[in-house]
Amino acid sequence: MTALTAPAPTPAPAPHLLRWLIRLHRPALYIWAALLVVTAATLLWLGGPLTDDAAAAWREYRACQTPQCAYDQDAIILYKDVYNYATIAVLAIPFLIAAWAGASLIGRELENGTDRLAWTQSVSPARWLAAKLAAPAVLVTAGTGLLVLLHHLAWSTGEGKIDTAKPWHDSATFFAGGPVTVALALTGLLVGALAGLVLRRSLAALGAGAVAVAGLWFAVWQALPHLWPTASRLSSLRDGPSLEGMAVDYGLVTSSGDRIADPGCGGTIIPECRPVMERLDATAYYTDFHPASHYWPLQLTATAIVLVVAAAATLIAFRLVRHRTG
Repeated sequence: MTALTAPAPTPAPAPHLLRWLIRLHRPALYIWAALLVVTAATLLWLGGPLTDDAAAAWREYRACQTPQCAYDQDAIILYKDVYNYATIAVLAIPFLIAAWAGASLIGRELENGTDRLAWTQSVSPARWLAAKLAAPAVLVTAGTGLLVLLHHLAWSTGEGKIDTAKPWHDSATFFAGGPVTVALALTGLLVGALAGLVLRRSLAALGAGAVAVAGLWFAVWQALPHLWPTASRLSSLRDGPSLEGMAVDYGLVTSSGDRIADPGCGGTIIPECRPVMERLDATAYYTDFHPASHYWPLQLTATAIVLVVAAAATLIAFRLVRHRTG
């Protein structure tokens, strides 16, 4: 007689991770879409009608030959306000992404234990983490890239037409209009996720992710002038140091060619400064700076450094998950 054996239990089918991710984070997806639409529309408005109106107002102002002239001052002020608000909106994205990734994407799931529910349904921890990061990374990169491109186009449309337009080396303009902010947003996602894995608490991970992005941003901002070889220019003692582009260093040059610190008396155009310059044996001012042609080398070098940090955060996150789950 043959003994009957019970059939082996069938493993639970693996859930469709993308659908699961969208269902869990649908509110965040709606907010992200709304932020993109509103900010993109604002930047298109800024680079189109607002720039045209402000440029026309500046032309009227420059053509003015009398003390009392009529020009559209409101158009100039509106352009300036909208530019500042749109720039702040673009620059805030890496912080928002890091806070969301730490608190909601990873931290809350580990806090509530829903990560282990997924792992019991034929989803390995590494696959779970990869699914968590891949789709948001695509959305963050594409969305932030679009806004950065529109900001750069809006800024460049007003360059040379609007007297109060920000120069290319203005810190906020430089970051908001270049790929380094796209890299910071992507790194914010990965650093926030890593904070969620380490802290396993949503609120703590929210703060840690945002602080980590702030620290990385500050480090890049401080290192930026030194990421590419500078150009140098000499100017006379009467004219003072040349203030062009992104200034890195300036001072005095002596008759022997040595560089010394500027005493800050203002140049030989000021009579009291002449004996000071003679005593220092100064012959000219020197200025080390980045001209406009260094814009893309600085952007791309800073972007590469930030992406290295993103890659390191990704590697640490996967190793951490592997270590904890054996």
